[in-house]
Amino acid sequence: MRETDRRHAELLWRHHLMGHGTRPADIAVALGSTNLGVAAHAAGLYHRGLFPVLVLSGGNSPSTLARFPRGEAVHYREHVLSLGVPDEAVLVEPDSANTGENIAFTRDLVARSGLDPQTVLVVCKPYMERRAYATVRKLWPSVEPVCSSAPLSLDEYIADIGDAKLVVDMVVGDMQRVIEYPARGFSIPQPVPEDVLAAFDALVRAGYNGRLIAP
Repeated sequence: MRETDRRHAELLWRHHLMGHGTRPADIAVALGSTNLGVAAHAAGLYHRGLFPVLVLSGGNSPSTLARFPRGEAVHYREHVLSLGVPDEAVLVEPDSANTGENIAFTRDLVARSGLDPQTVLVVCKPYMERRAYATVRKLWPSVEPVCSSAPLSLDEYIADIGDAKLVVDMVVGDMQRVIEYPARGFSIPQPVPEDVLAAFDALVRAGYNGRLIAP
């Protein structure tokens, strides 16, 4: 990756992080993906006593089907149980196929389970924090969302995934969603500084377009 591209990606990476800090919540929801690190981070937060109930949310998408053929939430559940989270503390939402459904289906599952949370700790990949926050605020406005992700830098995340192009594609793709999804009714608007917009445009021109959505 060119150094200019790395600097632009770093700017987007920092913007995606909400900087909420981790604090106690009534429940937590871990958003499914191909990255089991999200489930591991959620398990660690549970063992710190930050919430009593952990919802694991995710069915399948084209990018996760091969790795998690039985669904993201099912594999997440197996992982958190292996890390010592008790089964009675876990709820599984196995049907969602995108972030909006993650939140809407989790909201409905929580209500059916007789829970009435006021605060929700949203556990996700680092570059998804801002979009996850905006989605919860739109689709579950009765709760206060707090976002948490593994404390990794962009370079550390790239080293963990092993594919710089893929990671930057995903960072750019989430930035596009932060910008465009409010107009589609999927999330609340988020302020995007001019330098972040310029970095996004530069990365798209440089070919980091593998996770862009259609106009």
